[in-house]
Amino acid sequence: MKTNLLRAVMLAAVIFTLNSCSSDASEASVVEAKAQVVVNYSYSSSELETMKLINNYRVSIGLSSLEKINYISGESEGHNNYMITNNVVNHDGFVNRSENIIKTLGAKTVGENIAYNYSSPQAAVNAWLNSPGHKENMVGNFTHFGISIRENAVTGKKYYTNIFAKI
Repeated sequence: MKTNLLRAVMLAAVIFTLNSCSSDASEASVVEAKAQVVVNYSYSSSELETMKLINNYRVSIGLSSLEKINYISGESEGHNNYMITNNVVNHDGFVNRSENIIKTLGAKTVGENIAYNYSSPQAAVNAWLNSPGHKENMVGNFTHFGISIRENAVTGKKYYTNIFAKI
């Protein structure tokens, strides 16, 4: 069991190192996972709108809506800050983020969608729905999620990180 989990994590790390998500490219990630923590997170109207759009879509196809968890949004924000600081769009550090969520929240599975350079929540959600890997996360067997949308102050480009978890 541990060997299979290690293989899945290593495979995911290799795949995500080679792929990135932007308005032209899409990838999603899922890793096997293992108490909610109270963390303050102040949601922007764009973040709340994106979460509402995802939940509205899930409900429209007969799935349950997801509950937001501030801890997961904090993990998402950390990744956006990393991408902005390093001028990259990728899933670097996903294994660490997922392991943190697994250990801290007791998650069983964790998935991640990222997007770059979309001007609105609707545009980002539409792109995720049109990407098989991203859509799989959006309609996946998850119970909770978090999101962060940050803008690069220099370029004005928006970075989206949306993490899903089954708890």
